[in-house]
Order: sequence, then structure tokens, then C-alpha cells
Amino acid sequence: MRHLAALAATLLAASALAQSPDPAKPTTIDVTLVPKKVHEECAQMKAGETLRYHWKSDTPVDFNIHYHRGNDVFYPVKRDAMRGDGGSFTAKTAEDYCWMWTARNQPARVEGSIQK
Repeated sequence: MRHLAALAATLLAASALAQSPDPAKPTTIDVTLVPKKVHEECAQMKAGETLRYHWKSDTPVDFNIHYHRGNDVFYPVKRDAMRGDGGSFTAKTAEDYCWMWTARNQPARVEGSIQK
């Protein structure tokens, strides 16, 4: 019986992870990065879909929005040594896009949000 309960709990947890978040709610970014480490927030977007974003950091970080196709990585947005950025991003093609921050040579606190 314990095995059945454990299986049910595992399936419920997996189901909760598979559900997509409410698109109207912003994804909040609030992370501290150690030097040379990254943080990503990814979203599946349809062609023509727009997401708004803004963020700030207490030290300069490298920032990009990218997607993968096979072994290739494409960067519609790429900025180095930024303390903040924001605006709207419209997908030209349907892809899984990722907003990525990379700490440079010191820890970095990054805060912001991404939303439809």
C-alpha cells in the first residue's frame, strides 16, 4: 500500500510540473549568481508572440535571449556588461526562447520579470 501511495504522490508531482503557468502572471527573477555562472528563464513562444521583460543587476552581467536548433544557438538579443535592460521581445519563429544572465567576475544579484 505504501508503494501505491508513493506512486500516486510521484504522479501528482509530475502532473503539477507539466502544467504551464498562468501566462498572465509574470515570471519573477530574483537570483544571486556566483562568478561565471548563469541563470535562465525559458518560455515556449509562437511566431509573432510578444513578451515584455525588465531586469536590473547590482553589478554588470552578460545578458541574452537565445534559442537552440540542433547544435546551433541563435541570439536575437545579446548584450555584454549590462546593469539592466527591458522592453518587448517578439518571436519571429516558434521556438523555446531563454532569457539568460551570466555573472562576470563577481557575484551578481539580478531582479526583474518577464510577462505577456
